[in-house]
Amino acid sequence: MKPAREVADTIELHLQYLDRYRGIVETKLTGLSDADLRSSRLPSGWTPLELLKHLVFMERRWLRWGFTAEQVEHPWGDSADDPDGRWTLEPGDTLDGLLTQLHAGGEFTRQVVSGADPAASAPAGGRFGTDDRPTLNWILFHVLQEYARHAGHLDVARELVDGATGE
Repeated sequence: MKPAREVADTIELHLQYLDRYRGIVETKLTGLSDADLRSSRLPSGWTPLELLKHLVFMERRWLRWGFTAEQVEHPWGDSADDPDGRWTLEPGDTLDGLLTQLHAGGEFTRQVVSGADPAASAPAGGRFGTDDRPTLNWILFHVLQEYARHAGHLDVARELVDGATGE
Protein backbone atom coordinates (compact mmCIF):
# COMPACT_ATOMS: atom_id res chain seq x y z
CA MET A 1 0.00 0.00 0.00
CA LYS A 2 1.37 3.41 -0.96
CA PRO A 3 1.78 6.08 1.72
CA ALA A 4 -1.34 8.26 1.89
CA ARG A 5 0.52 11.30 0.54
CA GLU A 6 1.15 9.41 -2.73
CA VAL A 7 -2.46 8.30 -3.31
CA ALA A 8 -4.36 10.27 -5.96
CA ASP A 9 -7.58 8.24 -5.66
CA THR A 10 -9.64 10.22 -3.15
CA ILE A 11 -11.69 7.18 -2.14
CA GLU A 12 -8.57 5.17 -1.29
CA LEU A 13 -7.05 8.20 0.42
CA HIS A 14 -10.12 8.56 2.65
CA LEU A 15 -10.12 4.83 3.41
CA GLN A 16 -6.44 4.85 4.41
CA TYR A 17 -6.94 7.80 6.74
CA LEU A 18 -10.10 6.28 8.23
CA ASP A 19 -8.17 3.06 8.94
CA ARG A 20 -5.41 5.12 10.53
CA TYR A 21 -7.80 7.00 12.80
CA ARG A 22 -9.63 3.82 13.82
CA GLY A 23 -6.23 2.50 14.91
CA ILE A 24 -5.45 5.69 16.83
CA VAL A 25 -8.82 5.51 18.60
CA GLU A 26 -8.18 1.89 19.55
CA THR A 27 -4.69 2.72 20.84
CA LYS A 28 -6.02 5.59 22.96
CA LEU A 29 -8.62 3.34 24.59
CA THR A 30 -6.54 0.20 25.02
CA GLY A 31 -5.08 -0.11 28.49
CA LEU A 32 -7.69 2.04 30.24
CA SER A 33 -9.51 0.36 33.10
CA ASP A 34 -13.23 -0.24 32.76
CA ALA A 35 -13.79 2.48 35.35
CA ASP A 36 -11.74 4.97 33.31
CA LEU A 37 -13.57 3.98 30.11
CA ARG A 38 -16.91 4.63 31.79
CA SER A 39 -16.12 7.84 33.66
CA SER A 40 -15.39 11.37 32.56
CA ARG A 41 -12.79 13.88 33.65
CA LEU A 42 -14.26 16.59 31.43
CA PRO A 43 -16.89 19.23 32.25
CA SER A 44 -19.02 18.10 29.29
CA GLY A 45 -19.31 14.67 30.90
CA TRP A 46 -18.74 12.28 27.98
CA THR A 47 -16.79 9.11 28.64
CA PRO A 48 -14.22 7.44 26.38
CA LEU A 49 -16.50 4.44 25.87
CA GLU A 50 -19.43 6.70 24.95
CA LEU A 51 -17.23 8.43 22.39
CA LEU A 52 -16.26 5.07 20.89
CA LYS A 53 -19.93 4.09 20.64
CA HIS A 54 -20.64 7.43 18.98
CA LEU A 55 -17.99 6.71 16.31
CA VAL A 56 -19.57 3.30 15.62
CA PHE A 57 -23.01 4.83 15.11
CA MET A 58 -21.73 7.93 13.30
CA GLU A 59 -20.08 5.84 10.57
CA ARG A 60 -23.16 3.63 10.35
CA ARG A 61 -25.42 6.68 9.93
CA TRP A 62 -23.34 8.19 7.15
CA LEU A 63 -22.43 5.06 5.17
CA ARG A 64 -24.96 2.31 5.82
CA TRP A 65 -28.06 4.47 6.41
CA GLY A 66 -26.79 7.38 4.32
CA PHE A 67 -24.76 6.32 1.31
CA THR A 68 -26.41 2.92 0.77
CA ALA A 69 -29.86 4.08 2.01
CA GLU A 70 -30.14 0.85 3.98
CA GLN A 71 -32.80 0.93 6.67
CA VAL A 72 -31.07 0.51 10.02
CA GLU A 73 -32.55 -0.03 13.44
CA HIS A 74 -31.77 2.70 15.95
CA PRO A 75 -29.55 4.95 13.79
CA TRP A 76 -29.19 7.20 16.83
CA GLY A 77 -28.45 4.31 19.20
CA ASP A 78 -25.44 6.17 20.57
CA SER A 79 -27.81 8.75 22.08
CA ALA A 80 -30.82 6.68 23.16
CA ASP A 81 -32.52 7.29 19.78
CA ASP A 82 -32.49 11.07 20.30
CA PRO A 83 -30.51 12.83 17.51
CA ASP A 84 -29.87 15.74 19.88
CA GLY A 85 -29.34 13.64 23.01
CA ARG A 86 -26.26 12.88 25.06
CA TRP A 87 -24.22 9.83 24.21
CA THR A 88 -25.28 6.83 26.26
CA LEU A 89 -24.14 3.30 26.99
CA GLU A 90 -26.14 0.12 27.39
CA PRO A 91 -25.18 -2.28 30.21
CA GLY A 92 -23.69 -4.75 27.71
CA ASP A 93 -21.46 -2.21 25.95
CA THR A 94 -17.80 -3.16 26.31
CA LEU A 95 -14.54 -1.95 24.85
CA ASP A 96 -13.99 -5.21 22.96
CA GLY A 97 -17.53 -5.32 21.63
CA LEU A 98 -17.52 -1.71 20.47
CA LEU A 99 -14.05 -2.04 18.90
CA THR A 100 -15.30 -5.08 17.00
CA GLN A 101 -18.25 -3.02 15.74
CA LEU A 102 -15.94 -0.11 14.87
CA HIS A 103 -13.71 -2.30 12.71
CA ALA A 104 -16.68 -4.14 11.16
CA GLY A 105 -18.11 -0.75 10.20
CA GLY A 106 -14.78 0.11 8.61
CA GLU A 107 -14.85 -3.10 6.58
CA PHE A 108 -18.40 -2.32 5.47
CA THR A 109 -17.30 1.16 4.41
CA ARG A 110 -14.36 -0.24 2.44
CA GLN A 111 -16.55 -2.82 0.66
CA VAL A 112 -19.20 -0.27 -0.27
CA VAL A 113 -17.01 2.57 -1.46
CA SER A 114 -13.96 0.89 -3.01
CA GLY A 115 -14.01 1.64 -6.70
CA ALA A 116 -17.10 3.85 -6.38
CA ASP A 117 -17.38 7.21 -8.08
CA PRO A 118 -16.57 9.91 -5.49
CA ALA A 119 -19.11 12.19 -7.20
CA ALA A 120 -21.93 9.66 -6.75
CA SER A 121 -24.77 11.03 -4.64
CA ALA A 122 -26.35 9.08 -1.83
CA PRO A 123 -29.75 7.72 -2.82
CA ALA A 124 -32.93 9.09 -1.33
CA GLY A 125 -34.81 6.87 1.07
CA GLY A 126 -32.34 6.18 3.84
CA ARG A 127 -30.95 9.06 5.81
CA PHE A 128 -31.50 11.53 2.99
CA GLY A 129 -34.49 12.92 1.15
CA THR A 130 -34.56 13.82 -2.51
CA ASP A 131 -33.08 17.30 -2.07
CA ASP A 132 -30.28 16.77 0.45
CA ARG A 133 -28.20 13.92 -0.96
CA PRO A 134 -24.46 14.52 -0.47
CA THR A 135 -21.78 12.98 -2.65
CA LEU A 136 -19.71 10.03 -1.53
CA ASN A 137 -16.64 12.26 -1.41
CA TRP A 138 -18.46 14.69 0.90
CA ILE A 139 -19.66 11.86 3.16
CA LEU A 140 -16.19 10.32 3.45
CA PHE A 141 -14.63 13.70 4.17
CA HIS A 142 -17.23 14.35 6.86
CA VAL A 143 -16.67 10.93 8.47
CA LEU A 144 -12.91 11.49 8.36
CA GLN A 145 -13.17 14.85 10.10
CA GLU A 146 -15.39 13.27 12.78
CA TYR A 147 -12.73 10.62 13.44
CA ALA A 148 -9.92 13.19 13.51
CA ARG A 149 -11.84 15.51 15.83
CA HIS A 150 -12.76 12.74 18.24
CA ALA A 151 -9.28 11.20 18.18
CA GLY A 152 -8.08 14.59 19.39
CA HIS A 153 -10.68 14.52 22.14
CA LEU A 154 -9.40 11.10 23.18
CA ASP A 155 -5.84 12.50 23.26
CA VAL A 156 -6.94 14.92 25.97
CA ALA A 157 -9.06 12.37 27.84
CA ARG A 158 -6.24 9.83 27.90
CA GLU A 159 -3.71 12.41 29.06
CA LEU A 160 -6.03 13.38 31.91
CA VAL A 161 -6.40 9.73 32.95
CA ASP A 162 -2.78 8.59 33.01
CA GLY A 163 -0.57 11.18 31.35
CA ALA A 164 -0.15 9.20 28.11
CA THR A 165 0.42 11.47 25.11
CA GLY A 166 1.17 11.08 21.42
CA GLU A 167 -0.41 8.95 18.74
